[in-house]
Amino acid sequence: MTFEEIYSNIKKQKYAPIYFLMGEESFYIDKITDYILANALPEAERDFNQTIFYGKDANIANILDTARRFPMMATRQLVVVKEAQLLKDIEFLDSYIKNPLKSTILVINYKYKSLDKRKVFTKNIAKYGILFESKKIYENQLPDWIAKYASNLKLKIDTKAGILLSEFLGNDLSKISNELDKLSINIPKGSTITAEEIEKNIGISKDFNNFELQNALGKKDVVKANQIINYFSTNEKNKPIFVTIALLYSYFSKILKFHFLKNKTNDKLIASALGVNPYFVKDYKSAARLYNPRKVVSIIKLLREYDLKSKGIGNVSSKNGDLLKELIFKTLH
Repeated sequence: MTFEEIYSNIKKQKYAPIYFLMGEESFYIDKITDYILANALPEAERDFNQTIFYGKDANIANILDTARRFPMMATRQLVVVKEAQLLKDIEFLDSYIKNPLKSTILVINYKYKSLDKRKVFTKNIAKYGILFESKKIYENQLPDWIAKYASNLKLKIDTKAGILLSEFLGNDLSKISNELDKLSINIPKGSTITAEEIEKNIGISKDFNNFELQNALGKKDVVKANQIINYFSTNEKNKPIFVTIALLYSYFSKILKFHFLKNKTNDKLIASALGVNPYFVKDYKSAARLYNPRKVVSIIKLLREYDLKSKGIGNVSSKNGDLLKELIFKTLH
C-alpha cells in the first residue's frame, strides 16, 4: 500500500492488525506511527493498553507476549516497536505475523533499511498485514514534494523558495516539513511562500547561496559569482566548501550530459534525462552555450582536484575560502 492509502485508512479508523514500516526515509514511517499513537486509543485507555518497545532494549519474547494478550477493559490494544532494525532475530515474529490477534494493532518501525522481499517472512507480512517501504526521494523530486506539502498547509510556494529550502536542508523530509509547518504559522492561508519569506523566517539568504552561485556561473556573471564566494569565505561554517563542490559537480555533470543528448528541443525529455524540474531546462540550455564539452570536462576535473585539496590532499596551508575563490576563478576563465 502507498502512504496515502495507509494514511487515508487510519484517518477513517480502519486499522490493520500489523504495520511493518521500513525503508530509508523516516518521515513517512514517523508520520504513520505518530498518527496511530495519537488516535488509535482514547487517552483514558492508553495506560493499560498502549506499549512502546525500543529495538535496542527489547527482545522478541516480550514483544510476542504483549501482542498476544487481550486488551484491558477496551476493544483493542496498541503495541509499537521503534528502532526495530536493532532487534535480534526479528524473523521470530513470523509465528505471530501468520496468526495475529484481531484486538491488537502491532506497529513495527524498521528504519533506514528494508527487509529482503524474497524472504518468506517478508511475504507473510504483506499477506497478513501492511508492509510499507518508505523510499528516499530524488533531488529532482524535491520541489514538487515541497509544493505538495505546502498545498496541504493551504499555502503556495514559488520555485525559487522551494529550491532554497531543498538546497539548504537537502532531501531530509522531516526538516523540510518542520520548516514549512513553522512558516504556516506566520503566513496567512492562501499566501505564496517567497524567497524573501524563507530568508526572513528561516535565515537562508536569498541572494548568497549555492543555487544563486550555480546561476551566476551558468550565466558567466563574474561579479555576482565573486560576491557570493566572498560571502561564503566569511561564512565557512554555514557554507562548507564540500557542499558547494558537490552541488557544482552535479550541475556541470548535467551540462555535460545535455551536450550529448540526441533530442535538445523537447524540454520534457531533457528534464527527464537530466533529472531536473522542466522549469530549469532553459538554464541548462543557456549554460551549455557558454560552456562547450571540453570546458565542462576541465571544470569537472577541477572540482575533483579542489575537493581533494579541501580535505588536505595536495594542500598544506590554503584555507577553504581561498580554495573556493581559486576554483571559481578557474571555472569562469
